[in-house]
Amino acid sequence: MTDLSELVCFDRLEIGPPKLRPNRLETEYRLFLSNGESEATSLIFRFGEAVFDPSDPEDWNLAAMMSAQVAINYGLFCKSIVFHGRFDRRDMRFIRRMTENTAREILVKKFLQPNPFLVPPWKDVAVHSRKIFSQAALIFPDSGPFLKHKPSRSWSSHSERYLVLSSGGKDSLLSYGLLHELELEVHPVFVNESGRHWFTALNAYRYFQASVPQTARVWVNSDRVFAWMLRRMPGIRRDFAAVRADDYPIRLWTVAIFLFATLPLARKRGLGRIVVGDEYDTTLHAVHEGIPHYDGLFDQSRHFDAALTRYFQGKSWELEQFSLLRCLSEILIEKILAQRYPRLLAQQVSCHAALQAEDGRVRPCGRCEKCRRIIGMLTALGIDSRQLGYRPEQVERALMQLHLGAVHQEAAGARHMLWLLTQRGLIKQNRSVRPAPEVMNLRFDAARSPIGLVPADLRNRLFSLYLQHAQGALCREGGRWRECNPLTEPADDHEPANDPDKDRSGGDAH
Repeated sequence: MTDLSELVCFDRLEIGPPKLRPNRLETEYRLFLSNGESEATSLIFRFGEAVFDPSDPEDWNLAAMMSAQVAINYGLFCKSIVFHGRFDRRDMRFIRRMTENTAREILVKKFLQPNPFLVPPWKDVAVHSRKIFSQAALIFPDSGPFLKHKPSRSWSSHSERYLVLSSGGKDSLLSYGLLHELELEVHPVFVNESGRHWFTALNAYRYFQASVPQTARVWVNSDRVFAWMLRRMPGIRRDFAAVRADDYPIRLWTVAIFLFATLPLARKRGLGRIVVGDEYDTTLHAVHEGIPHYDGLFDQSRHFDAALTRYFQGKSWELEQFSLLRCLSEILIEKILAQRYPRLLAQQVSCHAALQAEDGRVRPCGRCEKCRRIIGMLTALGIDSRQLGYRPEQVERALMQLHLGAVHQEAAGARHMLWLLTQRGLIKQNRSVRPAPEVMNLRFDAARSPIGLVPADLRNRLFSLYLQHAQGALCREGGRWRECNPLTEPADDHEPANDPDKDRSGGDAH
């Protein structure tokens, strides 16, 4: 059995200092190995317009925080992580807390649960609950002079201007459609990872680029940095890039890289609200062998939104981050998108291995778990999946596989999808499959989706649109669902007590 200390495979990881141009940020990632040698690569962000002023100390501070996010994944594997650049106390506190939380999540999800990418000596790790999981000393050698500067200046932003973190998936497409229908100013911002992952966003990006003037794209090579790190880890399969899996080998702190990449555009354009596309089932609490965790979904949870909003506002950046969709199940999101915004539905690509066709359009592979899930939901709803580029033989194969295997979906949603498919006679009748009609309702739960998560000025307008497609609305009380009217129900948004960005008393620790 491998002890936690045996995961430390790097003596030191040094990040920065960043190099800044008006439309580009480049930061060196240098690894110091146990044999005394060092190797380096570069993390790069590139913008389609000028967003930085290299003469402004505030821009160097933002650049340092953008550069730091990839490193938050490596607290388990380094003796120390050195962050060069301008960081203030809020930045350092945020990085420390997120590094510790991410180390715990990676330990549980990547080492204590099955992971096809691991080989000895990391194949069999034994770790019990403890107070601290990150093994890296976090060092900020350049922060002293910056701490004496005046606090960050306030950003001039407007709450009626929205940035939608866009990916080509159903959640960001629906978020854009809803805000546009409400006649708000919406900026779809795509973060273009340098690898094939960009294929999933390409159809949507081209559509928005041609029809929405506020569309923007940030290019980043974080996926290459992740692969570079993996090739130097002794417990990761050398052929990791060839392994067909629906997950990444190690990393779990990913969304924040994309979010921080959008901040220069948000500041320049005066955008006051960042909308992410996360649904009902992404806020989870679990315990594995005595270790509490978020099931690897922290950066899709409401706790993540709360932590980022607190960080932004603590910096005097007039920004708040939230999802419009936390009361909706995955299948209800797909239904609203298909019925209300069919042109946006046609741009959806939800696939782990999308391919670019001869006509330039991206087509889903039709074989991966995501494709099976999307085909299953659309077919269960009576919606033609050919609109998304699926061929009839792909639909037939996916439905057959759905009957035999599980999907990465909320259990109630998966069960209701299968029930709907059996009702349509599209898969073999199974008496053990029972409906879960709650997933076709708006669901308000104090832990996952309190009504107050949606800002008051949007709340009733959004809920009214949802109710045109949902069966109704449910509120959870005493472990049971009761019918409710979200247009008149009092808003309740108690701050979750176990948010890693809060101390145990519930206050913001300093």
